[in-house]
Amino acid sequence: MAKRINSTPKADNFRMPGEYEPQEKIWMLWPERPDNWRDGGKPAQKAFVRIAEAISRFAPVTMGVNRGQFANARNMLPAEVRVVEMSNDDSWIRDCGPSFVVNDKGEVRGVDWDFNAWGGLVDGLYFPWDQDELVARKVCEIENVDSYKTSGFVLEGGAFHVDGEGTLITTEMCLLSEGRNPHLTKSEIEQYLKDYLNLETIIWLPDGIDPDETNGHVDDVACFARPGEVVCIWTEDTAHPYYEAAQKAYKALSEAVDAKGRKLKVHKFAVPKKMVCIKGADGIDYVEGTIPREEGEMAIASYLNFLIVNGGIILPQFGDENDELAMEQAKAIFPDYEVVGVRSEEVAYGGGNIHCITQQQPKG
Repeated sequence: MAKRINSTPKADNFRMPGEYEPQEKIWMLWPERPDNWRDGGKPAQKAFVRIAEAISRFAPVTMGVNRGQFANARNMLPAEVRVVEMSNDDSWIRDCGPSFVVNDKGEVRGVDWDFNAWGGLVDGLYFPWDQDELVARKVCEIENVDSYKTSGFVLEGGAFHVDGEGTLITTEMCLLSEGRNPHLTKSEIEQYLKDYLNLETIIWLPDGIDPDETNGHVDDVACFARPGEVVCIWTEDTAHPYYEAAQKAYKALSEAVDAKGRKLKVHKFAVPKKMVCIKGADGIDYVEGTIPREEGEMAIASYLNFLIVNGGIILPQFGDENDELAMEQAKAIFPDYEVVGVRSEEVAYGGGNIHCITQQQPKG
């Protein structure tokens, strides 16, 4: 029976594995929110099906679905995808779901962060978020894994990456934002990260590329390819909206030293040549309490928002002329992996991408 543990992963010798370590399954949540996804979520649902199918080649997928969409999701998804009824407010399980930790005995536990829709009443994206706040606990109950609750500490899974060996990367733009943990100092935030993910070193990047959506999640900007190596978005086009954030991130990573004392090897990774802009915004419902989306506004689209899963890289594709370049770069950085590109601009219209809508559960 799954229980809450009044301790910390660090105290109990649990750590969060790197995304490239063996995975048991991938969790997702079905999109349907009509004030975020155009046309009642139907185009986004088709994209989620494509992504789930691609992931299923490498690991089992479980899709959480609100009651009213269960039959539709079960019909649309392939038989190998498990569908479970799970109330939720929107489909960003990377952020509202649990971060899993493991120990050397093969035990798995969950970390249930406080979730407030990326900023709460300061600059959150929707209200209420009470069902999303329960998602992490529901996942842990279904999997019968014990969990830690970080009461009083807000964090989303897309706000950090770990190498599994004591190092984390994140952005100041996100973790120091007014809507997260304004009652805590930077050093106190670091201590929470170290205690709940079992870390020694925090590498702070200045900015993300989406100040308005997530306050700059790092999973659009940089990630670990393996211990001692990171991937970072890069463009030399000074007019590109991501130019400044990319330059700052690359500089910070190039100067960083990880928990093992290694200077990081930094791989440059393409960005879309042309910005992805929202289409079909007239098919998005207006609801008070939700930030409206407008036709033609820039969607945050990053090739780096990919998922690493058991020998596979599930890579966003946007119909952009740099799509193939991103594929080739991914193959070069991950030579032992199969790189699978999936068109995902519909996910970008909703405010994220493949990494944002997935959460890996490591093997015990």
